[in-house]
Amino acid sequence: MFDTGSTGFMLVATSLVMLMTPGLAFFYGGLVGRKNVLSIMMQSFVSLGWTTIIWFAVGYSLCFSGGEGGVIGNLDMAFLNGITIDSVFGEGTGAIPTYIFVAYQMMFAIITPALITGAFTNRVRFPAYMLYLTIWLFFVYFPLVHMVWGGGLLAEFGVLDFAGGIVVHASAGMAALASVFYVGKRNVKERGPHSIPLVALGTGLLWFGWYGFNAGSELQVDNITATAFINTDIAASFAAITWLVIEWRQAKKPKFVGLLTGAVAGLATITPAAGFVSPGSAAIIGIVSGVVCYYAVSLKNKLNWDDALDVWGVHGVGGTIGTIMLGIFASTAINANGTDGLLYGGAGFFLTQTISVLVVSIYAFLFTYFMLWLINKITPVRVTKEMEETGLDDSFHGEIAYEPEN
Repeated sequence: MFDTGSTGFMLVATSLVMLMTPGLAFFYGGLVGRKNVLSIMMQSFVSLGWTTIIWFAVGYSLCFSGGEGGVIGNLDMAFLNGITIDSVFGEGTGAIPTYIFVAYQMMFAIITPALITGAFTNRVRFPAYMLYLTIWLFFVYFPLVHMVWGGGLLAEFGVLDFAGGIVVHASAGMAALASVFYVGKRNVKERGPHSIPLVALGTGLLWFGWYGFNAGSELQVDNITATAFINTDIAASFAAITWLVIEWRQAKKPKFVGLLTGAVAGLATITPAAGFVSPGSAAIIGIVSGVVCYYAVSLKNKLNWDDALDVWGVHGVGGTIGTIMLGIFASTAINANGTDGLLYGGAGFFLTQTISVLVVSIYAFLFTYFMLWLINKITPVRVTKEMEETGLDDSFHGEIAYEPEN
């Protein structure tokens, strides 16, 4: 009934994507100051628990039920109703237990809102964040999953997104930018990353987990799985070295954090295209990612936007240009289930990708800004100046990561 090879692979891929959320916690935790390490890490880890509960109760059903062409699903599969230990997802060599598909997609739902937290680090109260996490899933993430991967409206328009350029990165990046504008700047500016080794550990876990994120999105073991796997590494590597070289020229020193940030930018940018383009195209995508995301972060700095951990510049811009470049480089010679991009005569597909990612980005930005305004009516979003000066670890959570410096 089940293909054992694909089933085993998808169990590993699901575990890899789960590992990305702790990896993100280490990545963000190393970038913030010593007084806010636990606060930013907790915002990632709490999603592991709370998003799982929501996904089990209604999230999976809202994403993957309800027919074709819609914006959101229904509650027919709430609490996994109708799914049994014998339920099959896929056919033939791609047949896996439906429970694995449920779990795999749940890991995407867990990490997507956690990505946003790097933008407003040190400034948002935990109760407000819990409301943010919940509402954003229902009104941004779940509809996007249904529209793109659940047979909904954008899928009918011909939009492709192999592993989450639109659904994950563009939406999270634009939500991060809206959060920065609403919450405002930090009163206490930190001196920079308190632990670059933690950032490196987080990057390593993210890069490792991304193989499950991208290659696993084929949902079976075949030649596209292998293509997505190698494209992931190629794009990340080219982006990392591109970022390193640009920053080296600008700052006159090779920066480790720049190398690590470039790798994450490349990973985010190849995500929508991983299973639809050639390795050569993945290298080009990586180079473009390194250049464009680097200068997006530089622009953010010049405009004095307080996106603390560059979520917009890395994930928002990366996801957007990756989706657009998919519209350029996609080839049915690589994936017969895909579409030919602009280079192969697919001008219509290029326009579809470009318009779709822009519309989604605008919606994610506007809704997130409105959502924060609404949350602030229920409970204050912004921490007090005193709490910010003390650090959220101690003042809000009553815990500290390190003993006070002498």
